[in-house]
Amino acid sequence: MRIVHQFTTSVATRFKHSSTSSTPTSSPRSPASTEEGAAFTVPTVRGECLLKYQLRPRREWQRDALITCNPDEFIAEALEIPNFQESVQECRKTAQDGPAPAEKNSQYPEIIFLGTGSAIPMKIRNVSSTLINISSDKSLLLDCGEGTFGQLCRHYGEDVDRVLSTLAAVFVSHLHADHHTGLLNILLQRERALASLGRPCHPLLVVAPTQLRPWLQQYHNQCQRVLHHVCMIPAKCLQKGTEVSNPEVERLISLLLGTCDLDEFQTCLVRHCKHAFGCALVHTSGWKLVYSGDTMPCEALVQMGKDATLLIHEATLEDGLEEEAVEKTHSTTSQAIGVGMRMNADFIMLNHFSQRYAKIPLFSPDFNDKVGIAFDHMKVCFGDFPTVPKLTAPLKALFACDIEEMEERREKRALRLVRAALLSGEREGGPEDSESPQKRARAEQPQSPHSKKVRAQ
Repeated sequence: MRIVHQFTTSVATRFKHSSTSSTPTSSPRSPASTEEGAAFTVPTVRGECLLKYQLRPRREWQRDALITCNPDEFIAEALEIPNFQESVQECRKTAQDGPAPAEKNSQYPEIIFLGTGSAIPMKIRNVSSTLINISSDKSLLLDCGEGTFGQLCRHYGEDVDRVLSTLAAVFVSHLHADHHTGLLNILLQRERALASLGRPCHPLLVVAPTQLRPWLQQYHNQCQRVLHHVCMIPAKCLQKGTEVSNPEVERLISLLLGTCDLDEFQTCLVRHCKHAFGCALVHTSGWKLVYSGDTMPCEALVQMGKDATLLIHEATLEDGLEEEAVEKTHSTTSQAIGVGMRMNADFIMLNHFSQRYAKIPLFSPDFNDKVGIAFDHMKVCFGDFPTVPKLTAPLKALFACDIEEMEERREKRALRLVRAALLSGEREGGPEDSESPQKRARAEQPQSPHSKKVRAQ
């Protein structure tokens, strides 16, 4: 259960340990003080959430409201949940009875999910970003949503500069903001990291729709210079059968393959917005990783990803919301699993969950021993595939109350659908009859302002 517990506690624990010190620093000098050689030292306090400073009646820092993180408390609380300990023990037993753990030389590739939610960042799931550590000194990002750099800091702590220095490429699947607005900060922080390590700053390879270029150009013109940090490879140029006539693009594609030790980096158009792509990476050692981006079930993705070692596929909505999934051009859980099965993928990791499933998505009957659920800060290697599905039972026990609440909502939605169908059957012909029962039921559902905000995905 280390993976499950780590995702809930590692962020806050790391933040606590990095924010308890107070160090002196020198303040900027005025020209006069510089000539005199004077330096003024002032106390510096690291900011923390809910830290307060009182001016009256006595000047002092107030730390009584600070958020503290004690991992032992999380463990004790979890152990009190009915059936959780039994599920963990059973998980450990089945893991011990299973295949031997992967050898150390199978550590790479290492997949780290930095953002597994959709639409907007939330406290449990950030928006889309997945780090692929190809080796100890080479990595790439699959999408780069808002807050990606912050997630890297939370995951790696003081080692974040080293990780940024290994970043060779970024794949941007499409131009929705939850998939690319973190790119600018990654470019700037990568430059800073390389400078701090005394290394030259070479441009970052960015595989993306060509429509990303005007956005970068506008930021470059209006805010600060960033274009010298980027070498763009149009995603359409990596589609199967595409002839590349631009020598510079050909050079960049060769550089991408050589830098990342890849035999192939292929893209295909997927069924989402205009200019939305999925990708497949084939490593020189033989493994194949496929990333769907945002999409409805897509036959082009199935064909591109045949016999993949790992498929990372979006599962924005639960089963039963197929019509809503079509409206928003996303996939349900069973649809995502079905794509992986048709692809003959060795393993399927589901991500990009609607924020209505922030803690855990509803489990589909199609879940099997080739399917896992991604959480923010979850780290998976190929050798972990046999273990990940065994976490399903402990997860169901750990989040039993949340699952029960979601199932109650699903039952109420089903009742509304029945009611809407009965009402439509009673009415005579008219324009309203063309409206589906699902749409009518959703229109009748009372919503809070917050639910309206997050329902966009």
